[in-house]
Amino acid sequence: MIEIEDRALDALLADDPGGPVVMLNLLRFRPDGGRESYQRYAEALGRSVNVRYGLTVEYLGDGGRALVAEEGQAWDMVVLVRYPDRQAFAAMLRDPEYRAVAHLRGDALLESVLQPTTPVGL
Repeated sequence: MIEIEDRALDALLADDPGGPVVMLNLLRFRPDGGRESYQRYAEALGRSVNVRYGLTVEYLGDGGRALVAEEGQAWDMVVLVRYPDRQAFAAMLRDPEYRAVAHLRGDALLESVLQPTTPVGL
């Protein structure tokens, strides 16, 4: 699954512990231009959507060979994106400007994992 279902977004908001959320993105690109489509998606968001919702890309990296993983769990890219809170993430998904470019993400990916994480003070 690539797109976020409404019930998953409702659950994300219902389980909100407050504070920032860092979204773990594991991405597997389509072989026919997926990486390029994802780059267009990222560039479109960077113009105004990122600023409007206060998100920052904390880490972006190409995936390497997995040292410990089940078969099929190699990912092309890993992205960590910090949002001020879960409400900002949900508002971004509902924004008409975001929706206008969201198809580029869907077009880019064969598979993905999008998992919210809560920062833990160590």
